[in-house]
Amino acid sequence: MLFLYHIVIKITGSVLNFIAFFNSKIKLFVEGRKTVFATLEQKITPSDKTIWFHAASLGEYEQGLPIIEKIKEKYPLHKIVLTFFSPSGYEVRKNNTVADATVYLPLDSKENARRFLETVHPDMVFFIKYEYWLNYLNELHKQNTPTYLVSGIFREQQMFFKWYGGFYRKALDTFTYFYVQNEASKKLLGRLGKTNVAVSGDTRFDRVAAILEKDNTVDYISQFKNDSLTIVVGSSWPKDEALLLDFINTNTLNVKFIIAPHNIKCEQIDQLKNSIIKKTVLFSEKQEENLADFDVFIIDTIGILTKIYSYADIAFVGGGFGKTGVHNLLEPATFGVPIVIGPNYSNFAEAIALVNMGGCVSVSDKTELIAAFKDLIVDPNFRREKGHICSTFVQMNKGATNIIMKNIAL
Repeated sequence: MLFLYHIVIKITGSVLNFIAFFNSKIKLFVEGRKTVFATLEQKITPSDKTIWFHAASLGEYEQGLPIIEKIKEKYPLHKIVLTFFSPSGYEVRKNNTVADATVYLPLDSKENARRFLETVHPDMVFFIKYEYWLNYLNELHKQNTPTYLVSGIFREQQMFFKWYGGFYRKALDTFTYFYVQNEASKKLLGRLGKTNVAVSGDTRFDRVAAILEKDNTVDYISQFKNDSLTIVVGSSWPKDEALLLDFINTNTLNVKFIIAPHNIKCEQIDQLKNSIIKKTVLFSEKQEENLADFDVFIIDTIGILTKIYSYADIAFVGGGFGKTGVHNLLEPATFGVPIVIGPNYSNFAEAIALVNMGGCVSVSDKTELIAAFKDLIVDPNFRREKGHICSTFVQMNKGATNIIMKNIAL
C-alpha cells in the first residue's frame, strides 16, 4: 500500500502541473513550490537550530499561532520554519512576522521529504490539527525528531479507523505525542492502542481570546457604523448571500450591513453589489465616499474581518448553507456577538456547543433567517444574553496552549 501511495503522489504532481495551466489557484500551488528549497537554503544555514510548524491552511495557522508564539519565547535562539499546504493559507500569511521562513510544503515524495528535512534539520516538529504526510513522518521518525500533533481531532469516518487503513495507521506511530481537542478523539486513538495522548482542548480559543487585548479600532468602520445597529456577514458564499439579500433589501429597520465575502473575485463582488437595492459601497471605493451615508459596506479585501467583528451587534457566519460547512464562529464569539449560521455545522464542535448553549442560532431557510434577525434586532436584552453566552464560552475554553507547553521540551 505504501508503494501505491508513492505512485499516487507522483501522479498527483503531474496532474497538478497540467491543471495549473487552467486554474489560477492550482497555479499558485504549483508555482509556489518551485522556489521552496532556494528560499530555505537562503534563510536556514546548516548551523541554525530550527523548529518546524506545518499548517494545512489559514485556519490551522491561526490555530497554531499561540503555540508558535510560546515556542519562540521558550526557544529564542531557534528559527521558526512554517509550511502551508494550501494557497489560501500561504498567500494570506506568507509575510507573517512570527516565522523566520514561510514556504509551501513540497509534495510528499521520498525525495522531497529527505531534502526538506536535510535543509531544515528541525529539532522539533508540530503538525497542527491534521494532515498526515507519510514520507515526511517516516523520515522524522527515522531521525528520532520529536513530532507533535496539536489541537488534533479524530473522527470515526477517518481512514485510520477503517479495516483498510492499516498502512495509514502506521503514520500515527511516528508521533511523539498527540494533543487532541476532545475526549472522543482520545478514545478513538485509544482503540488503536495509543496512550501518548492528552486532551488539551483547542488552541483557537487562546488565539481568539488574545484578540481582545489588541487594538481593534478601524476608523472607516466606525464612520460607516455611525452608532447604528450593525449586522456583520463574515465569510459568506453565494448560497448564504442569496438568502440574505431579501432581508437586506426589504427590511425597514434601522440596520446597517457589513458583508465580507469568502471569495473576493471582481465578478462575484460586482454581482453581489448589483443585487442590493440599498445604498452600497465597496471597501475599494471607501476613500471617495462619506461612509456614514451608506447602508451596506462590502469588504472586497482580506485580513480585516476579525477587527470588523468587534463592531458587530449581530454576526452571520457563512458556509453553513454549502457543502464546506460553517466558517470560524469563535472570532465574533470572543467579542460577545450573537451569531446566526446555516444548517451545515455538524462537523464543527464549537458550532454544536454554541447552538446547544443558545449563543448561536442555526437557520434552515430564508423564513427562519429573517425571524432570527428580527428577534435579535428588536430585543436588545435577548441580543445581549446570547452575546454573553458566546463570550463566556470562549473564556471558559481557554488554556490549551498552557497544557501543551507544560510538556514540550527539547
